[in-house]
Amino acid sequence: MRRLVLDTSVIIEYIIMRSPYRSVATRLFEKAKARQLELYVNTVTLSETLYVASRIYEASGVNEPNREALDFTEWIRSKTYVINIDEDIALRAGELKKQLRIALPDCYVIATAKAMNATPLFKKQEDEMKPVINDLRRLGVKFLTEIEL
Repeated sequence: MRRLVLDTSVIIEYIIMRSPYRSVATRLFEKAKARQLELYVNTVTLSETLYVASRIYEASGVNEPNREALDFTEWIRSKTYVINIDEDIALRAGELKKQLRIALPDCYVIATAKAMNATPLFKKQEDEMKPVINDLRRLGVKFLTEIEL
């Protein structure tokens, strides 16, 4: 069965109604519900999702944005397998940070994917990723624009 480790950017696409990637994010969760693929998040991604969702809800004028963000994070927990960061993942993420010089949460996604024998999935190539895209490809990184569902 196909396994994907989701970056925060992928998860957040689900709540941005006008996002061009929302339909892809929705299909990911539908496929997981139908047990056609397994979705994973690590605890760093979970905390980042809570923070980003709260800011989005607040900016869009939602009543009780923190409550909505907590509810969304709980929903994500119910749809994915949450992976705790152990020493091996932490050290691998640190090594990736030294090598790639990209955001540490992104390194945790890649390190978690390696530990789970899964594919790390990001929304899109961010500017900081472009100089190391070949390295990311060798590490199995995929983007929403490339994923086949």
